[in-house]
Amino acid sequence: MSATEDRRLPPRFTLPVTGFILSGIMTIIISGISTLLALGPGAKFLAGWPIAWLSSWVIAFPTVLVVLPIVRRLVARIVVAP
Repeated sequence: MSATEDRRLPPRFTLPVTGFILSGIMTIIISGISTLLALGPGAKFLAGWPIAWLSSWVIAFPTVLVVLPIVRRLVARIVVAP
């Protein structure tokens, strides 16, 4: 595949795409567990989980965008680069 056919985003989108995917996966798991523990299995859980997930993702995504560069710098000070 030639460069003109490559439909991937340019490297400058690495942080937002990483944050989007990471925050989405984390919040769906955490909100699912929290909602299940709060409501128990059943219809209420299935109705409440998407609302809990979206409301937590709205907070998590921008938080990851701010925090991830800081975490990367801290890790670089602690771990030797390969």
